[in-house]
Amino acid sequence: MHAPALRPAEPPRDCPLCPRLHNFIAEWRAREPGWYNAPVPTFLPPEGEEAVELLIVGLAPGLRGANRTGRPFTGDYAGNLLYDTLVRFGFARGDYEALPDDGLELIGTAITNAVRCVPPENKPVGAEIATCRQHFFVPTIERFPNLKAIVTLGMIAHQSTVRALRMRVAALPFIHGARLEAEAVTLFPSYHCSRYNTNTGKLTEEMFRQVFRGVKEFLSE
Repeated sequence: MHAPALRPAEPPRDCPLCPRLHNFIAEWRAREPGWYNAPVPTFLPPEGEEAVELLIVGLAPGLRGANRTGRPFTGDYAGNLLYDTLVRFGFARGDYEALPDDGLELIGTAITNAVRCVPPENKPVGAEIATCRQHFFVPTIERFPNLKAIVTLGMIAHQSTVRALRMRVAALPFIHGARLEAEAVTLFPSYHCSRYNTNTGKLTEEMFRQVFRGVKEFLSE
């Protein structure tokens, strides 16, 4: 489906392309030397890239979540809801214990972020989103030859995914619970599974599960 990636899909540990993010991580390395504090790599199933049919895309690592642990959505509230849902629908196995070595494994699924480095206040700027997309997000998508579906968590992650697929954002707007055909893959946008969204009722557990129920049905067709 995709041409083989010619560029590395993972940033180096000291990626210098976004100075603001590079400096922010350097500050946290000094404050918390035991944390991961580096670009967070894509979480893959043990069978490798060819097994991936579903890609889940978040915006960026959380400061005390993935930036601390080194695994996407691991160590903060968003991971609780995400991994519980993945296990429920057969996209993961094991027990999620908010640790990168908890033994949880993905099944036919990969998880990444549109921006690999933790941003101040959880808000990457446009140039950082575009830089990471060009250098690492596009090659990440291209590394999965059997990719069929992408769940995009939040509007910014969704829009960056659409651009990474070289499609028009206006043609594939972010609508929670929608099913959008993007040529070779199908997009399933969802509100982000953040504590803020669930506390305010913008996203309920059932709304989130319904998205993955739709993905499961789509992949079984």
